[in-house]
Amino acid sequence: MTPADSFRRDSTRRVDAQAGASPRGLDEPRFADVLAAAARIAPHARRTPVLRSHSLNAIAGCDLHFKCENLQRVGAFKFRGACNAIFALPEATAARGIVTQSSGNHGAAVALASRLRGVPATVVVPEGAPAVKLAGIAGFGARVVRCAPTMAAREAAAAQLLAETGGHLVHPFDDADVIAGQGTTALELLHEVADLDVLLAPVGGGGLLSGCALAAKSLRPGIEVLGAEPAGADDAAASLREGRCITDRTARTVCDGLRGHLAPRTLALLQRHADGILIVDDADTLAAMRLLWERLKIVVEPSSAIAFAAVLREPGRFAGRRVGIVLTGGNVDLDTLPWQATA
Repeated sequence: MTPADSFRRDSTRRVDAQAGASPRGLDEPRFADVLAAAARIAPHARRTPVLRSHSLNAIAGCDLHFKCENLQRVGAFKFRGACNAIFALPEATAARGIVTQSSGNHGAAVALASRLRGVPATVVVPEGAPAVKLAGIAGFGARVVRCAPTMAAREAAAAQLLAETGGHLVHPFDDADVIAGQGTTALELLHEVADLDVLLAPVGGGGLLSGCALAAKSLRPGIEVLGAEPAGADDAAASLREGRCITDRTARTVCDGLRGHLAPRTLALLQRHADGILIVDDADTLAAMRLLWERLKIVVEPSSAIAFAAVLREPGRFAGRRVGIVLTGGNVDLDTLPWQATA
């Protein structure tokens, strides 16, 4: 068995002893797990605002409600899942330390949640990750281990660290507790705006979209749940078409947070609860990102803007509808903004 195989095997072996939680292994999280996650993370996570803009509504031709996870702790929704997964652990397990791999936001989330729990964390980070995200991971006290910029290299490095340290793996998306934590995003949004027609969220590894789809369909069965994915990293759409996880593609997109691929658990949840994935070119995503900066007066990163870009790309599909959009993060390297003129 290779280190990467061991990593994938270990990522499925989660057991939550909390009363009322669903069984783990290869099982999927249930809506009860999302509700339990909401209670567990409440002392630590922010209840982020839902913003509206008349000018953006006019441009898009629909009624937009932006769930601002860019204002979450660590600047991204990832804190929800990491916090839930780490605080759900028995004391003895947590004390051995936390290991994960991440291009940035999940790593920072694990680092902060581990610090709040009082346990050590190590984060495997691929070369080329944005400097602002690396600074966040280190700033929250985690040990950073660099690796080559491929999923295989990330998984192998994390597996090696698990073998060396005996730590506990908190996978960025293939973890039932992480998925349940991410699902609290939709839980909050639909409690605030109960009559949404559509919910859109970015998709990379699928932890956010699958958790939000589970929560949204449980609260409002008739809602349409859609993912937004870069054209240069459209493996999730391909996986849903083919009914299997596509893991051998090289991602080419400015959306660094969406370069992961689905896992069997997230694929199964999306097959059951999601209604489709919309593909968006990077140029459209960057245009949407700039528009959000200009009109909402908030900082979002490319991975965060792609769901709004999907709405702008297909105006007829959303015309006149009430649309919830998850703005996933705001960690941008301000020295390398994508619309700045190059020297």
